[in-house]
Amino acid sequence: MRYVVGYTANARGRDAVHLAIALARGQDASLDLVLVVPEDSPFNAVYPPEPGYDSILNEQAKQWLDEGLALVPDDVTARAHIRRGDSEAQALIDAAVEFDAVALVIGATNNGLFKRFTIGSVASSLLHSAPLPVALAPHGYHRTDGITRISCGFGTRPGADELLGVAVESARDRHLPLRLVSLLALDGGNSPGLADAAWVHAADRLAAVGGSASDSGTEPEIVVAQGRTIEEAVDRLEWEDGEILLIGSSRLAQHRATFLGTTANRILRALPVPMIVVPRDYTRQRS
Repeated sequence: MRYVVGYTANARGRDAVHLAIALARGQDASLDLVLVVPEDSPFNAVYPPEPGYDSILNEQAKQWLDEGLALVPDDVTARAHIRRGDSEAQALIDAAVEFDAVALVIGATNNGLFKRFTIGSVASSLLHSAPLPVALAPHGYHRTDGITRISCGFGTRPGADELLGVAVESARDRHLPLRLVSLLALDGGNSPGLADAAWVHAADRLAAVGGSASDSGTEPEIVVAQGRTIEEAVDRLEWEDGEILLIGSSRLAQHRATFLGTTANRILRALPVPMIVVPRDYTRQRS
């Protein structure tokens, strides 16, 4: 089992490595740190390259990757790769497909409020086109201990059962507690009737996918959070430091591709823990 890490020699790259370590721990998984450098092209700023440019660039890239590998503890296997490409996102996707990775791990940009998420152009491209799950670390993510709980953002749109199945299997494989999270944005305040209906729906679908109990010995928890906005509903939830949130792709996504929908984007802005976006019609590998 392999995780591909989109590595950059800055805080965003370190955040991604930290999250990848947490995901890999206890899973017999290895990491592939991939650093993408510009491809020689007439469209590049420096073309043709100066004599010795390639050698200097490769040496610098190797140095940066060595710094990334130094972040990885001895109990996690990691390799480093330099890739060339006009598109960093496409180069990372190509590497993930080549290595048969279970997920792509990237970091957020460093200008988010309260050390939460804002996404740059590369992350945006990956979150709208990757054929495998994309794990996004919030800015300042430093935890490297193993994951402690899996939450799953659950709704009524098509594809919800497939996402729930991925969450149930992931929790069982990792022997972790599972929490189903339903978020209600209500301008008029709390609505017990809608909250009860959301809870019953989640319980019915959980039973339908065979998720009555996890290997951790605990029943999955169902939580309905309400707020005037989706962001406020996210803020009202309690989050563990070692938690991750699984979110499904928008119904606009192409077959087996991610697409970050409007609701997921709003959740992302308020979320204090890592998010994993799962493609539509995704057939899960063991992860």
